Amino acid sequence: MSAQPEPALLYSEEEDALRAAVRDLLTDHCDPAGVITRTESATPHDVSLWKSLAGPMGLAGLLVPEELGGQGATHREAAVVLEELGRAVAPVPYLTSAVVATEALLACGADDLLTEVASATSVAVLAVGLHVAPGGPVPGVRVEDGALHGELTGIADAAAADVLLVPADDGGLYAVRAADAIVTPQTSLDLTRPLARVTLEAAPGRRLGDSAPAVLRALRSGAGLLASEQLGLADWLLTETVRYLKERKQFNRQVGGFQALKHRLARLWLEVAGLRAAARNAADALTTGADTDVAVAVAQAYAAQVAVHAAEEALQLHGGIGMTWEHPVHLYLKRAKADSIAYGAAGTHRAALADLAGLPTP
Repeated sequence: MSAQPEPALLYSEEEDALRAAVRDLLTDHCDPAGVITRTESATPHDVSLWKSLAGPMGLAGLLVPEELGGQGATHREAAVVLEELGRAVAPVPYLTSAVVATEALLACGADDLLTEVASATSVAVLAVGLHVAPGGPVPGVRVEDGALHGELTGIADAAAADVLLVPADDGGLYAVRAADAIVTPQTSLDLTRPLARVTLEAAPGRRLGDSAPAVLRALRSGAGLLASEQLGLADWLLTETVRYLKERKQFNRQVGGFQALKHRLARLWLEVAGLRAAARNAADALTTGADTDVAVAVAQAYAAQVAVHAAEEALQLHGGIGMTWEHPVHLYLKRAKADSIAYGAAGTHRAALADLAGLPTP
């Protein structure tokens, strides 16, 4: 039996160029003060930023085949984009539309909707709670007389959606125009990725295909690439904390020169380096299809604790300024905390990994 090729975890030149382009755009159009201001408004999603990312850059259709108007790229490129969006805590529906919903549409062969998503004329959102893990129970609405009835909660970015992909009790996945649904905002810890309740009252829907395989594929990709977003969060937090401690002085010394703080930062650097390896491995596995379930479970079993730890360290080591609303570290802490239960908590992924490895549950 031939050995499996080693995953290529280093970034390619094309991926580095993509990163630079996305970072430049976000530097110009997604500054921390602007994100904070937007979270205080009635429209937390940055529509103009999304149009810039999705339109001229073509990122909305990164995973969509070229013959349908997309870029025909892989999960590795999508992971690079998510790293940069995580670094900026960008309030755009990239993960939910360009990754999760797109994967569900690809599974169903919904070419017309894929073309809409790729051309940025529509934002699609899978109407499954953000907390649901791959393979977990998925609530569905009921089908009566050809119309959809029911309520689904915890749907991320539903407020930005033009099309909702709704699982139903007949085993189908239905496309419902957002105009035919009632979308009610819900209280969310992460103000940059708002949640909503979706209510359907005899809403018309178009059956796209079988729900179970489409939702499983979508949530698995969402969980695997979420690790790249968490990597972006953690990397920004570490970088900014180091920069601040080099500038801040106490007792006429750089705060970063104190040995105890050096040890804390060194530990955090090692954790972020480990997360980078796990996130890259998950993105590569989603691209190649080799040991995908294992790679995704490993990444999500590890990513949450690193991102949350990085945010907590940044908050503490920034001192008083870190506790203020004006400083963006609170946005990163809230995103890290919300991400820690998105697409399944770490414990759920550890249990899945144990099953995949044939280890008995204690």
